[in-house]
Amino acid sequence: MSKIGHNKVNNISRRRFIAQTATFGMGTAAASLLAGFPFANITYAAKSPIKTGTRNKVIKSNDEWKRLLTPEQFYVTRRKGTERPYSGEYLYNKEEGIYQCVCCNTELFSSETKYDSHTGWPSFWTPIAPENILKKDDYSFFMRRVEVLCSVCDAHLGHIFNDGPPPTQLRYCINSVALKFIKKVS
Repeated sequence: MSKIGHNKVNNISRRRFIAQTATFGMGTAAASLLAGFPFANITYAAKSPIKTGTRNKVIKSNDEWKRLLTPEQFYVTRRKGTERPYSGEYLYNKEEGIYQCVCCNTELFSSETKYDSHTGWPSFWTPIAPENILKKDDYSFFMRRVEVLCSVCDAHLGHIFNDGPPPTQLRYCINSVALKFIKKVS
């Protein structure tokens, strides 16, 4: 199926999901959404490695994370929350630089791969290094999605979808609050 057709199917499925949820309940809507939302071309990294590249795994208790992060950062990164669409600090950021994990400073995305997906969250078509992120199946809200996590500290960053631009056709939909931007020095 062409990418245009693929996107059209997904958009229709999302609309149908919302309409069916209101009319018939969550179970019927979830079944129709799953039928039209393929994830066949998303590849997964190995399960949480003990060592990531040259960085050791960062492990902290929830109390330690609460002391280091703002309440919103803690909610999104440690409780798998989502910031409101169009509210993120980096959504419209056009500066050159690197986006790091807000929890452990691991380099995650480059401004060179950021694009406007019109979804309300910063979007990237590839990470800086595949080993810096983990991908995990997420079955919350009665649908299958692929969660994106920092491979060093397991912070929830967002989700990945198959409706991105070339060359990867992927959209890493990332919460601004899970990121820290380091501006490129001229």
